[in-house]
Amino acid sequence: EKLPRQLSGGQQQRVAIARALVHNPKLIVCDEPTAALDAKTGQAVMEILRDIANDANRAVLIVTHDNRIYHFADRILEMSDGRIIGDYATDAFIHKEKL
Repeated sequence: EKLPRQLSGGQQQRVAIARALVHNPKLIVCDEPTAALDAKTGQAVMEILRDIANDANRAVLIVTHDNRIYHFADRILEMSDGRIIGDYATDAFIHKEKL
């Protein structure tokens, strides 16, 4: 019973995900899905996306700068100036980031 501008950032993100899922797409592309979300809400959004990605007939591609969500990935492609400069298994990338 609220207008979109009356929703919190987390509520807006969940609505956007729901709208994206209505037609059961095979590929979901997310641009900064956790931007402007607190850690708890970002975690909840990523858990939803992870559950979708675990379906054998679906894929989720996420573009992000948020290092809190890297551990959700199966694979990480690092980009610079529009070019792929690295292709990592998640654990290898996270280790690289800690160095």
